[in-house]
Amino acid sequence: MSTALLHTAKDLRARTRAGRRVVVMTMGALHEGHATLVRTARRTAGPGGEVVVTVFVNPLQFGAGEDLDRYPRTLEADVEIAAQAGADVVFAPAVEEVYPGGEPQVRVTAGPMGDVLEGATRPGHFDGMLTVVAKLLNLTAPDVALFGQKDAQQLALIRRMVRDLNFDVEIVGVPTVREDDGLARSSRNRYLSPDERRTALALSHALFAGRDRHAAQEALRARAALAPATHARVDGLNALGEARAAADAHAVAAALPTGPATPPTGPIGPDAVRAAARQVLDEAARLRPPLVLDYLALVDPSDFQEIDGGHRGDAVLAVAAKVGTTRLIDNIPLTFGAPA
Repeated sequence: MSTALLHTAKDLRARTRAGRRVVVMTMGALHEGHATLVRTARRTAGPGGEVVVTVFVNPLQFGAGEDLDRYPRTLEADVEIAAQAGADVVFAPAVEEVYPGGEPQVRVTAGPMGDVLEGATRPGHFDGMLTVVAKLLNLTAPDVALFGQKDAQQLALIRRMVRDLNFDVEIVGVPTVREDDGLARSSRNRYLSPDERRTALALSHALFAGRDRHAAQEALRARAALAPATHARVDGLNALGEARAAADAHAVAAALPTGPATPPTGPIGPDAVRAAARQVLDEAARLRPPLVLDYLALVDPSDFQEIDGGHRGDAVLAVAAKVGTTRLIDNIPLTFGAPA
């Protein structure tokens, strides 16, 4: 069965629904990351369900200095990619269809969670994003909506909106899709020159460095928990000579109920993760072309506030930077204090 291209909500509502409807919302310029979302949606919907891909460049998400007209529009190619990935419908409404009275006077507000990180850099962006997501949820009426984890703050805000405003839809996050070299897939990658792309790899390298430091500390914490919490145990671990133990032995010492025998000589826990990532970013700032850091943050996904040293549970290590004229974002999820 061929993929239908629809432009009005009336035509979408006229379709006979059988099974679950799963929606993937995009602003077009589809790439493998979007295709992964659509394939996941196809599996989620099952053979009897329906997958709808929306393509809409939302003017409310573009702030001062952000060129709405420059955003790539490739509808014909988008339909082909969506069809190959298993979409039943591509819903590509005009601006007048989504905002029939012009810019809406009543909008969804992101609140304090939308004022930090991406929200601080792009004021009003998340208000515009949530407003269009709310409208598209109403226009498409899905049972499930899928969003990429690459836009972690966006995903967190959508989940909060759905919960706070009682939308009857399940929100599912899909892991970030990366290029072979580790760069997160993005429609903006096409603007990078070869030299700029080499510098841009520092974003993912920084996240991986933070993840590796976190994994080493969590492994040591788990090993320390297997034996009585004595200073002799800490000394024994330190003497193993493993690279990760040498780097993070103080993390084991800090896990002692009575505290370490001597004060830690370097950062531990979340601070160590931040330090490992920042070292990579600092080195990239000296490259040509340089990486210009916007932010590096280690936050609680429930409110996107920075976590402290005692944090236990899920966290997001997020980074945003410019290389040349192209601004890129990336993140990875982490869990602190995972069960041994």
